[in-house]
Amino acid sequence: MIQPSTLTDLDAIINLYTSAIEHQKKVFTKHWQPFDRKMIETEIHENRQWKLVIDDRIVCIFAITYNDPIIWKEKDAEPSIYLHRIVTHSQHRGRFFVKDIVAWAKEFGKQHEKKFIRMDTFGDNQKLIDYYVSCGFKFLGLTTLGTAADLPKHYQNASLSLFEISI
Repeated sequence: MIQPSTLTDLDAIINLYTSAIEHQKKVFTKHWQPFDRKMIETEIHENRQWKLVIDDRIVCIFAITYNDPIIWKEKDAEPSIYLHRIVTHSQHRGRFFVKDIVAWAKEFGKQHEKKFIRMDTFGDNQKLIDYYVSCGFKFLGLTTLGTAADLPKHYQNASLSLFEISI
């Protein structure tokens, strides 16, 4: 079941991000940088940090936003929900939770009058590109960012693959 994260989930969320970064370092040439605790607290307060819970255990987390102009440029004007930082607990990898998140995001997006679900990943991560396409996303191509002070460090000068699903 997907539900909003709460402040009592904060340590578990931080632990999942830390674990994900370690995993990224093992399987790919690029990885996230640690995330600011205050940023995650803000997302929780704004109902933008979500969790997938099975048997009272957080097995997956993700964040949403309604605008992403630095990455999506002029397309950001289109009403969209943006998915970010999807992390699956190491004991639950391979369970295709992104498909569950997509189903949830379609309903959530309809309720909030959005027309698209969008996301991005590192531009050359072919394994994730293929996975997101298999989950229903359309691969839109690449974009290159410059230095963006408003984004996490791993986005600085990054090449990103862009994806969307029409709602």
